[in-house]
Amino acid sequence: EQIRSVVESDDSNKYSEELGIKELRQELRRVKYNNKFASTLYNTVGTLLVVAALAVLVSNLWLPVLQVTGTSMSPTLKEGQVLVASKGSNFKTGEVIAFYYNNKILVKRVIAMPGDWVNISEDGTVYVNDIAIDEPYLKEKAFGDCNIELPYQVPESKIFVMGDNRSVSLDSRNTAIGCISEEQVVGKVEFKIWPADEIGAVNTN
Repeated sequence: EQIRSVVESDDSNKYSEELGIKELRQELRRVKYNNKFASTLYNTVGTLLVVAALAVLVSNLWLPVLQVTGTSMSPTLKEGQVLVASKGSNFKTGEVIAFYYNNKILVKRVIAMPGDWVNISEDGTVYVNDIAIDEPYLKEKAFGDCNIELPYQVPESKIFVMGDNRSVSLDSRNTAIGCISEEQVVGKVEFKIWPADEIGAVNTN
């Protein structure tokens, strides 16, 4: 009986050791898994933060993303459309630009550059340096809300802009907005990217 109890005691100790080793291995596997999961999560979050930072940087420096509000650029641009603009400073008549005005961003079309003379007839025909400009993007012409003295010379380092919806657009024809300084410009509006069925380049001619 003494021999048997010794054997049973040895078996019990051996079983306890094996159980302890098994639990230790399970704990090591759990710790290893948790460390791996934490590392993966850390790397994923880090990657997402970098991508988000780059997206914001690209958006602010090169490709600002804008949303149209109002109807001043109708029918070319509709309210709710999302646009992409490109940074730059060399603009041409007919191009659409976005600019800051009273903590808002407005979108209008370039009509005349510094030093140009602008005149507008009663029927809404626009003349730049005594030449009527071709505006196929307009649905209809209108003299609009104009209180500047015509003909009007665009000041140095300024841009004369008008909305395509001439009867309702408040733009450089009115001293409330006036001409736009180059420092106000966000960029040239290049593409419509939303809604999906309206994706395409913005009409500049």
